[in-house]
Amino acid sequence: MTLPIGSYVVEIRTGRVGRVMGHEGPYVQIRPLGGGREWDVEPDGVREATSAERLSAATAHVNARSRGEVP
Repeated sequence: MTLPIGSYVVEIRTGRVGRVMGHEGPYVQIRPLGGGREWDVEPDGVREATSAERLSAATAHVNARSRGEVP
């Protein structure tokens, strides 16, 4: 299954939520919701994020930004 660019996914091993930015070789390139450095994951290592997971990750980022923990 090829995940479309822009879709929200969860890395199964770590639980990190991100957005698909592209496909490079055998890997899916994912960027965290609040921006930042992309990381590569094998396609079978990710699944689509639920609406609740997307909302939770976005809220966590906004809260961290309000505390000055991220730019």
